[in-house]
Amino acid sequence: MRATDPSPPALKLAGLAKSFAGKPALADLNLEVRAGEFYALLGPNGAGKTTTLRIVAGLLQPDKGEIEVFGVDARRRPIDAKRIVAWLPDEPMLYDKLDPLEYLEFVAGLWGVEPKRAQALAEDLLETLGLWEHRRERCEGFSRGMKQKVALAGALVHEPKLLMLDEPLTGLDAAVARQVKDLLVARVKAGATIILTTHILEVAERLADRIGIIQRGRLIAEGTLEDLREAAGARLGGSEASLEDLFLDLTKPGAPSAAERAA
Repeated sequence: MRATDPSPPALKLAGLAKSFAGKPALADLNLEVRAGEFYALLGPNGAGKTTTLRIVAGLLQPDKGEIEVFGVDARRRPIDAKRIVAWLPDEPMLYDKLDPLEYLEFVAGLWGVEPKRAQALAEDLLETLGLWEHRRERCEGFSRGMKQKVALAGALVHEPKLLMLDEPLTGLDAAVARQVKDLLVARVKAGATIILTTHILEVAERLADRIGIIQRGRLIAEGTLEDLREAAGARLGGSEASLEDLFLDLTKPGAPSAAERAA
């Protein structure tokens, strides 16, 4: 009997390359994110994290390479891929004259969500994120944390299978950050896939199933925290090494490349 084919990965990038003004931002990036996992994409400033997410979201065209989202060729079938993806940038983008309910109704309509379903989803998201009492206030008067939560609700209102978040916790106080983290964990438990970029390494250490580290547009390390610790060995304290220790060691000037470490 033939074994059934495994489910396709949530995201598969092969040979992805992108340059700006002749300067490479991504250089043959190969990356695979499994369906249903919480994946942290880490790297120094300028490593290519945001460029990668923008390309997957369809906001940038790569110079070359392949992109598959749950088996859908995103370069040949961009509309089909976009229907199951959501991207949340580091700066929340809202229509300030709308209130949260109006904004979510508008976004759901763009995605073609059935009105009754959209209303139920919007109300549930606003309740979960502690925004219900502000549902009829214009977004223009909101704090950054409140705007970030409304933007997150907008990214989730069409129930994407793949959610990509670029530094979603930047500038948030502890209470708001906890609400956002709790919601993201709940979404993964419900079957969604999340890719998160963050400079707050403790967040990645605590939440991520697997971690990918990129530098100069290439993937230089990947695995669970335990995998990364094992690869570092006794040099960084073995099983006691923090993600911060591992990250700084891998990305320091003169650190061996992934190919050199594998040799």
